[in-house]
Amino acid sequence: MIEHPHPRLPGATRPVALITGPTSGIGHGYATRLASLGYDLVLVARDEQRLAALATDLEHRFGTRSQVLVADLALAQDREQVVARLADGVEFLVNNAGFAHSGEFWTVPPDQLQAQLDVNVTSVVQLTRAALPPMIAAANGCVVNVASVAGLIPGRGSTYSASKAYVVSFTEGLAGGLAGTGVRVQALCPGFVRTEFHQRAGIEMSSLPKALWLSVDRVVAGSLRDLEKGRVLSVPGMQYKALTTVAGMIPRTLGARLNRGLFDARGRT
Repeated sequence: MIEHPHPRLPGATRPVALITGPTSGIGHGYATRLASLGYDLVLVARDEQRLAALATDLEHRFGTRSQVLVADLALAQDREQVVARLADGVEFLVNNAGFAHSGEFWTVPPDQLQAQLDVNVTSVVQLTRAALPPMIAAANGCVVNVASVAGLIPGRGSTYSASKAYVVSFTEGLAGGLAGTGVRVQALCPGFVRTEFHQRAGIEMSSLPKALWLSVDRVVAGSLRDLEKGRVLSVPGMQYKALTTVAGMIPRTLGARLNRGLFDARGRT
């Protein structure tokens, strides 16, 4: 693993991508895919040991240069160091870090709810704001904000769904302002993906039908295809495309009821 403090090492020509939450799940899938496409990486997460292991693996497999930033995006001072790195310029930003809580809203400690909002919403806004000026100046760049089907259909928890709805609306609004700049943005809205997400949140998922699970590779591949086609909203999987289309055609209250019936929002927020 080779760390570097600037967008390019002397003589290097590879583009740079910054990914939050790359040690597992969708973030890991994006790190692997972008490394295979010739990107150097800035890897941002809390677990230094897992970050170092990932950086070493990607260097061995793809010759990827990785800068490791150990940061908890729930903390303002940690977000600031990531913001400073983005101000130096990257070509690709994946705002992937995010989490949910088990338990009902009124039982979760307020500081944990605030941390969830700081990671799921505040970090997305601050990191995107830092990344865009260099991208616009270069007339080139991509930002993928990982949202969720929960941001499109109400009823799966409360603060998590609300945070992802914010990310969707934020990204769609940005896309209009960025038209003609050479910078593309996307809100990636996966359904249920086989990752560590639900286990970390303490959410029981054993009753979910197998047909509703997606693989990380499928989600990342679909996101990149949609990005190339200029689609601001990416919903991987035909089952979720159908669900979100139907939900958009029926009254909102009925959609929320349907979502609760399908996915059971009790015990999560």
